[in-house]
Amino acid sequence: MTRSAPVSLVLASGSPGRLGLLRQAGIDPEVVVSGVDETCDESLDTAAMVATLAERKTSAVASIRPDALVLGCDSLLDFEGQPLGKPATPDEAAGGWRKVAGREGTLCTGHCLIDGPTGRRVREVAATLVRFGTPTEAELAAYIASGEPHSLAGGFSIDGRGAPFVDGIDGDPGTVIGLSLPLLRRMLAELGIAITDLWAPHG
Repeated sequence: MTRSAPVSLVLASGSPGRLGLLRQAGIDPEVVVSGVDETCDESLDTAAMVATLAERKTSAVASIRPDALVLGCDSLLDFEGQPLGKPATPDEAAGGWRKVAGREGTLCTGHCLIDGPTGRRVREVAATLVRFGTPTEAELAAYIASGEPHSLAGGFSIDGRGAPFVDGIDGDPGTVIGLSLPLLRRMLAELGIAITDLWAPHG
């Protein structure tokens, strides 16, 4: 069953990547940054961490926008069972890249939807395998100096300056950027909402 009333989406994230993916797919959400504490129980595995953090962000925004459909996400790179988030310093970014260069990791993105009018929520995790290239020391230094790694889970991108240093992925590229549109479509369907209902009007 789908709704007859218009549906508007609130994105509980300040991520330009997530906003860009939604806009490219015809959805122009309102952005409300949650500002929640992003520390998490270190005993959880990476998938459980991103699911927990995504729900925490979504719940915080849903509490101030109880009338809205709210989407929150969180991403971490799982490398050999360890979660890697945004590097805090240039040294941390460089060390992380030297660790993953020429190897594989799994980018996990947690998604949570809360439908304010019904109180229903859906929580899911998408995962995409990433095959890292091996940048030279000069390339790595230039990439870190660009500042891009500090705003990205695992310190890399596939849609920015880091893209040449990723040899390939197995899975949905949106997951790596921060939001899986196919998964979002399935989650919306669980709430009785068609993703086409979120499309912005033409013109």
